[in-house]
Amino acid sequence: METKTENAAVCCPPFDPGPWDDKVHHWEHKKFIKDNVFTLFYIPVNFGSVMRRLDRKVRAVGLSLGDTICLSDHRSKWRMDVYLSVDRVVPGTEVTEMTGDFYTRVYDGPYSDTGKWCADFESKAREKGFNIGKMLMWHSTCPKCAKKYGKNYTTILSRIN
Repeated sequence: METKTENAAVCCPPFDPGPWDDKVHHWEHKKFIKDNVFTLFYIPVNFGSVMRRLDRKVRAVGLSLGDTICLSDHRSKWRMDVYLSVDRVVPGTEVTEMTGDFYTRVYDGPYSDTGKWCADFESKAREKGFNIGKMLMWHSTCPKCAKKYGKNYTTILSRIN
């Protein structure tokens, strides 16, 4: 009988907030594949199955999800778009590109703090003289790995003008 060690339960790589906290990143035609998740009052319902579907498509063309950025955009109480970074087109997916300068800040804590994080993000961006667009979120680990690492990092980013 095989037993799982605690390390085997970790599926997400550790996240280093340093390169993302209070930084500006320039992206030039950065490719993402897009899918959507059903949400119930902003709470993702089928996130796992959507990510497994994307993972199968990505692996089918020989890519790995190791250092992938997965952005979320809550379109409404009922729908969230997810954008998974890739370095090439993945057949059978909707591809979108992002170009521009993006301001990023990293937060740590429970998802219930999202409203506070968004207010802080907007305030810090204004202090720096940035006009921000739509805010996107990057939850760097799954809930299991966040518990394992003791950190629940979320990066908020927005294109700046």
